[in-house]
Amino acid sequence: MPNRLVHSPSLYLQKHAHNPIDWWPWGDEALATAKAQDKPIFLSIGYSSCHWCTVMEGEAFSDPEVAHFLNQNFLPIKVDREERPDLDSIYMQALQMMVGQGGWPLNIFLDPQDLLPFYGGTYFPGQPRYGRPGFLQVLQVLRQSYDQDPDKLRDIRQEILGHLRHSTTTQGSMDLSEGLLLKGLEYSTRIISPNFGGNSFPMMPYGQTALRLTRFGGERAEAAQKACMQRGLDLALGGIFDQVGGGFHRYTVDATWTVPHFEKMLYDNGQIMEYLANLWSQGQREPALQRAVAGTVAWLKREMLDAQGYFYGSQDADNFAEPDAAEPEEGAFYVWAYDLLQAHLSDPELAALEAEFTVSRGGNFEGKTVLQRRRSGDLSDRCRSALAQLFHQRYGVPETAIAPVTPVRNNLEAKAYGGAGRIPPVTDTKMIVSWNSLMISGLARAAVAFGEPEYYGLATQAAQFILDRQWHQGRLHRLYYGNQDYGNQDYGNQEGGVAVAAQGEDYAFLIKALLDVGQASLVVGGSHGSGVVTDWLEQAQRVQEEFDRLLWSEDLGGYYNTAQDASEHLLVRERNYGDTAIPSTNGVAAMNLVRLGLVSDRPAYGDRAGQVLQSFSTVMNQSAPSCPSLFQALDYYRNGTLLSLDRTQVTAFAQGYWPTVVFRPSLDLPPGSLGMVCEGVACGEPMATVPELQDQLHRSSTRSL
Repeated sequence: MPNRLVHSPSLYLQKHAHNPIDWWPWGDEALATAKAQDKPIFLSIGYSSCHWCTVMEGEAFSDPEVAHFLNQNFLPIKVDREERPDLDSIYMQALQMMVGQGGWPLNIFLDPQDLLPFYGGTYFPGQPRYGRPGFLQVLQVLRQSYDQDPDKLRDIRQEILGHLRHSTTTQGSMDLSEGLLLKGLEYSTRIISPNFGGNSFPMMPYGQTALRLTRFGGERAEAAQKACMQRGLDLALGGIFDQVGGGFHRYTVDATWTVPHFEKMLYDNGQIMEYLANLWSQGQREPALQRAVAGTVAWLKREMLDAQGYFYGSQDADNFAEPDAAEPEEGAFYVWAYDLLQAHLSDPELAALEAEFTVSRGGNFEGKTVLQRRRSGDLSDRCRSALAQLFHQRYGVPETAIAPVTPVRNNLEAKAYGGAGRIPPVTDTKMIVSWNSLMISGLARAAVAFGEPEYYGLATQAAQFILDRQWHQGRLHRLYYGNQDYGNQDYGNQEGGVAVAAQGEDYAFLIKALLDVGQASLVVGGSHGSGVVTDWLEQAQRVQEEFDRLLWSEDLGGYYNTAQDASEHLLVRERNYGDTAIPSTNGVAAMNLVRLGLVSDRPAYGDRAGQVLQSFSTVMNQSAPSCPSLFQALDYYRNGTLLSLDRTQVTAFAQGYWPTVVFRPSLDLPPGSLGMVCEGVACGEPMATVPELQDQLHRSSTRSL
């Protein structure tokens, strides 16, 4: 018999709808029930493509004995972190305070009266293993502690609350000194420099920050350039990139970028695309970078693009190897057995593949092979032919004939899959504004860097969908689920499919995306957009106005994660400044404000950017490694430049790497002039030649370090 989650449109919550656990969705009814019955809350947070979430669902949450004890002694609540990143952020911070690390699934136990946590962890096995207690043991001990030692648990809760409040009320009391920007850029360079152990994550906020140092010259710039290019090559050549089907996995489980954790997340792919495009704009014309971007766009169009123009959220790490398999296998869709390679490739093709990729009989992942390139440069024609054969084997159709793939949305659909080729992993088809915005920015930048109008068209389709569909009752909303059956749950505009009031990251990333599309339109606009003539700057200003009205902190400066009227039951109202796998809300917001001020000639935007930076000045001085996007914003604030130039010159300049420059065509230049450089309200002398203009632009955009 299904539980309450059966009415949720969330794929992650649906995966738990048939557990024997009596799950509740987060909300007034669940919290009031726990309080009235004095039952400690077991809060479990995860997401649909999380591998260890899936493992725990099968081991612990499907166990009748575990379910019986949990239902009797706790009130279990399931949350999709992609729906509620605000809840996830608060309780992840609490978990890290308690145990020193975090991750998903995030399993945490709350007092029902004040919602403060007293114990937490990540993956708990069904039975004791990996040096971890079995989940039933954990539940039994915790219920006993809750009943017999309330004073100790109260002390734990109050200590956590104190830390949470301190972290959210810290005010900026330090100077944004001249040496601070260099400090931040150099920290990011060191962080992305090759490591010698552990997992390898893209870490794009750090990569983009380090890349900015390359334009200042000298030994520091050379070191940054080396680190940034190596990161680009690791991404484009490594097993983290799906060398056959395109798109990037979330990270690799080794330091050599070989074996990925196989899920694909839209937010990673959007950021990586923008990063690789920036490397290309610098003049790093490595064919592998272009191939990785083109392959990612092909994957998007084939597997992640809805007919309405937006992009899906993610794909699972696991898939069924056979329709009658009991459980899906991690990476089965992506890896290659040597005997299969021999069966599907000619001897010359296999030899070519072995010459270019790390192919061996023993493999590099559980006896099979994750393809990783041995070197940069172009692939041979025979190697390309081999990859095309592998594409055909995986998808069941030739690479040249591939049409958009109907996504498999759950395990039942996967087991009933009737298509050719391998059974694909489950795709989470919800639209998330912040993640779509990161992809829009990546596509817009790649469209300019590579001169690809098609990329721009994909970006504008998604941006236009958000502008047309994501406002409900005068508010931007975070999610779009389509016209699904919402049952009796309140998920926002049920008829239109939008859900959950937008959070800070949705506003900040969308404004950036609109500004990026607006800049790209100067180079690759025309007939390749959505078919609707949109004033992208005007739309960015409209969203910024709503962002300011709902989430700006008058007392502290900076932007809250959630609006006041969407913060009920939250322990604290956070202002996000730290970068994770995605950039920080306030870092991106400050960059947006500088750009808006430059392109619209409204200094008030720049003033507010300064307020954001000042509000986090203490963090930037004392914890520089935690906030690379704030240092990108400081670079914009110090070196922001407007280049007003003749429209015929826009493409040549915009295709270069000018990370603190915004471009604006001008009809008012003196005769014979190509453009002029402006810093705030002051503009330099119009320049008549490209070298003069480039020199002036470089000096302006590197005036402060």
